Amino acid sequence: MTETQIRSSTFGIVMLLGTLTAFAPMSIDMYLPAFPAIGRDLQTTPQAVQTSLAIFFAGLAFGQFFVGPASDRFGRRLPVLIGISVYVASSIACALAPTIEVLWAARVAQALGGCAGAVVSRAVVRDLFSSQEMARVLSLMTLVMGMAPILAPMLGSVVLSLAGWRAIFWCLALFGTVVGLAVIFLLKETRSPETAAQARAENPFQAYGILLKNPRLMGYLLAGALNSACLFAYVSSSADLFITTYGISPGQFGLYFGVNAIGLIGAGQVNRHLLRRHSLDRILSVASIVTLVIGVLMMVTTSTGFGGFWGVFLPIFALMTTFGFMQSNTAAGALTIDPLRAGSVAAMLGGSAFGVGAVSSALAGMMHDGSAKPMALIILVSVFGSAWALYGLALPKPAR
Repeated sequence: MTETQIRSSTFGIVMLLGTLTAFAPMSIDMYLPAFPAIGRDLQTTPQAVQTSLAIFFAGLAFGQFFVGPASDRFGRRLPVLIGISVYVASSIACALAPTIEVLWAARVAQALGGCAGAVVSRAVVRDLFSSQEMARVLSLMTLVMGMAPILAPMLGSVVLSLAGWRAIFWCLALFGTVVGLAVIFLLKETRSPETAAQARAENPFQAYGILLKNPRLMGYLLAGALNSACLFAYVSSSADLFITTYGISPGQFGLYFGVNAIGLIGAGQVNRHLLRRHSLDRILSVASIVTLVIGVLMMVTTSTGFGGFWGVFLPIFALMTTFGFMQSNTAAGALTIDPLRAGSVAAMLGGSAFGVGAVSSALAGMMHDGSAKPMALIILVSVFGSAWALYGLALPKPAR
């Protein structure tokens, strides 16, 4: 399918799939400006509020490993509709939470429901497109997904100022309801009979066992997941770092957060054009080296204090830009490995990313000292690990 055909005949479905991937960033980014307000209202500590973010990451990671095989066995539509229903109900529970413990439980349920969108959207892309086209479609989806980090903090700040933090979760419930209706009317079943037969012939543990033995798949998975750890370290640290340490107002925080998302969106669209002339592996090899350089630079600026706020913000912007190249191409590379287990591969992509994200978010909270150094250290270790996985496992070795 050519790009013209993608634009004319499948643009709507690509936009819907991009929206399905936005459940996680909407649920994360929209309530970040409300962290101090949540702490005051529920009479708890900043660390306890940040825990609601870390356990959301953990729920996203855990849930995907069930949704993936289910989408291979029962089809793409049913799991995502059940997931969205759980998401809407748990968003309402978040809005009504009387204590931080209830908020934690509701956030876990919200993550378990919201993760279905990410898994199914990637599986549908695998169903409909070939490998190189997949990378371009995934990049196009970042145009939609990337709008969430731009709009969500801004919208969250506005809702917070007008109606309080609980209204943010009512807005998320409304978002889930609208997307659910769009799925009912617009998303047709795409799972192939061959995929269904394969899923019925083995249990999920057997499928995952086979996939885990493939070194190239593991290379793409780990490269993407460890690169995601940079994003999660930034997201979990940004509210306190920007607002408390550098004195940025909640409204300005949304603007700075949005600027970083613009870098991600722009990179995704540049990536689509580069894929016309270069393989996804070639693009990944260059992007990975660039992230290493940025990681080292950020460690230097945060350790020395050079540049103050801008010494932190500019490397983060550069890193978010490379994220737009790394994520689409590692996902496309992984999804080409085993088309008949596309749902399980999609689950491993999201599960590994959010699992590593939960760890990096928890580490950011444990290492919190009011400076950007813990975040920079997590990012540096993550980009080195990502490069090792990519070059050591995923990329084809040159012939001797």
